[in-house]
Amino acid sequence: MTISTPLEARGDAPASIGETMRPAIKRSRLGKVLPLLARTWLRCVLLALAGIGTHLPALQGPLVWDDGYLASGNPFIKSPLLVLEAFRHYLFLDSYSPHYRPVQNISYILDYWIWNSDPTGFHLSNILWHVGSGILLYLLLSKLLKRGSEASATPLPVALLSGASFFIAFLWIVHPVHSAAVDYISGRADSLAFFFACGAWLLYLRAMNAPRHLGRGICLLLAAISLLVALCSRESACLWVVIFLVHLFFFERKMTAKVKCFILIGCLFVIGMYAGLRHLPGQRPATAPSSGWMAPMRTVLMLRALGDYGRLMVWPTNLHMERTVFDPDSLQDSQGWRINAGVEYLSVTGLAVAAVLGFGACYRGRARFLRAFGACWFILAYLPTSNLLELNATVAEHWLYLPSVGFLLFVVGCFLELPRPAIRLMPAVGCAAALALSGRSFVRSSDWADPETFYRRTLAAGGSSLRVALNLGQVYCAKGEYAKAEVLFRRVVKLSPDYPIARTNLGEALASQGKTKEANAIFAETSKAAEQTRKEYPRTWIAALNLAHMDYKDKDFSAALAVLDKARIDYPGTWELVSLEAEILRRTQGPGAALPLVADFAHSYWWHSASYMALGRLQAELGKRSEAEAALRHASWLDIHDAESLNLIAGMNVRQNRLQAAYEDQRRAVARQPDQPRQYLLLSDILEKMGRNKEAQAALGQFSQLSALGHSDQHLN
Repeated sequence: MTISTPLEARGDAPASIGETMRPAIKRSRLGKVLPLLARTWLRCVLLALAGIGTHLPALQGPLVWDDGYLASGNPFIKSPLLVLEAFRHYLFLDSYSPHYRPVQNISYILDYWIWNSDPTGFHLSNILWHVGSGILLYLLLSKLLKRGSEASATPLPVALLSGASFFIAFLWIVHPVHSAAVDYISGRADSLAFFFACGAWLLYLRAMNAPRHLGRGICLLLAAISLLVALCSRESACLWVVIFLVHLFFFERKMTAKVKCFILIGCLFVIGMYAGLRHLPGQRPATAPSSGWMAPMRTVLMLRALGDYGRLMVWPTNLHMERTVFDPDSLQDSQGWRINAGVEYLSVTGLAVAAVLGFGACYRGRARFLRAFGACWFILAYLPTSNLLELNATVAEHWLYLPSVGFLLFVVGCFLELPRPAIRLMPAVGCAAALALSGRSFVRSSDWADPETFYRRTLAAGGSSLRVALNLGQVYCAKGEYAKAEVLFRRVVKLSPDYPIARTNLGEALASQGKTKEANAIFAETSKAAEQTRKEYPRTWIAALNLAHMDYKDKDFSAALAVLDKARIDYPGTWELVSLEAEILRRTQGPGAALPLVADFAHSYWWHSASYMALGRLQAELGKRSEAEAALRHASWLDIHDAESLNLIAGMNVRQNRLQAAYEDQRRAVARQPDQPRQYLLLSDILEKMGRNKEAQAALGQFSQLSALGHSDQHLN
């Protein structure tokens, strides 16, 4: 007879029913959570939250560096009427920079329309474009990795590839190396080009899977338009075309050669359209002369740049603008570069990065397609900014915006070669990396809190370019700390005696301290040297403008006019010169003498609102009411948030006793600037003249309320 032993006695059963059920309950909960985390919409939400959260400190940042022009002084962002005009100009109106980015200006038009001049809105748009790019990247990689795995000999699980795509997009969104492209309003071109190029690729994939010819044609047309928009956002979008074609011809296995050739022709057609658009602006003079670096020196700089980029991707410390890997004291000759190539860690790091990329792309394994594609993506996107071609810098963090995707693809491809138990740790490793990068990105975003903090931290981190020191000096001037600014400007002039902007800023700082004799001497010398320096530096007309200002201040009007007459010939199309000369003529000879000068400029540059404002004022002084109203009305169309032109029109109508017309124009002015007390005061005066006393009192009450709030804000500040 067999005697049965209880399970508890044998020691192979749990002590209670609760302990038996607990693992099952845990597995049940996990089974509910994991499918939820795999949902595409939830992952997109997580990407958005991560991108917004890591860049929150930059939201309150003011305009820094080029932001002052692109997001404020830029005449092409003030009205939707200028959308097409943006395609006829380079990004910077008065510069030798060949950046042709009309879509960037158009994005600023939208921001200005919604936010007026509030930098917070511009920063928010930057973050949203970046987040949108990250979400599209996740969707694109999910499709590309799946297609690549299906074509390989050892396909990987779809769920694994989808998770890898999500982690790559997540790490890319929070990586602090992208701060200069996201936290810096002027860096928006990177995310715009990324967003539309990524969208074009997704539309192309949608077209390839479309069941009907009509749907396929529509998707391909939209893809072409999106690619053209990407190209007009930033020149680097051409690299997207190269990466796409490399993937098409070397990684896409399910398509015939005939179809691939048709797609190639379509890409070339879009690039041809882009090349045609680039010819709309006039040709610009060449920038500074070539450095004349020979091939050995370029090779070393390429390796240094690769080493610097590899280090920043893995260990993103010491982030700052104005990076450089060029040491002018070394690499003077062939012997110098041979000695330095063996000892400098960046060059050695660059060699190591190149070796790892090459070995990883060739090593056989189940994720080889991912490593090979990632290495190709990184190298193709890196080469144009590798110092192979001469650019305005040797390295820049925002140049990693596109190559970093390939780097992350390669790294994930290496992890997927680990044993299966180790792969299970990938989510934990990915989360740890994401947290670390998010924290670093959050800190980096705080560098953009205000211009002084930005320039100080840039100098402290090693960004010791002359431009940074010059900009910090300008910040001191704006604060009235002219002595501190003078020290910086003298240092810059000592290092670069021919730098006209530095000399001009030094003269302004001296003049502000009452050192007019030395300031005049600097302005005169800089103005004389402009014939040579303007071939290398833009905006050298500032020296002549300052010299004329000094003469004007001393009431030497003939000398000021002589300086401005010559400067206008040397620098045609410069409104600042025309404006000052017109003001001197108006003051000395009357508005009739200034009118032809301003009228010629305004008619030559129909998009320039300030010139039409000046034209309207002069015509009003001469009693030409209809001409003045037409000019001021034109100015109001060119700036949708400007109320001064409408105020002037309303004032003229009041003097003509056209009270209803004056009321309508002033109401438009109030709608444009509803937070300005002055607009309600002017409206109240018009209503009172119309006999609408109750409405006049209400407008006056609004004026008093806003004035009180303004005084309260000033007191708190």
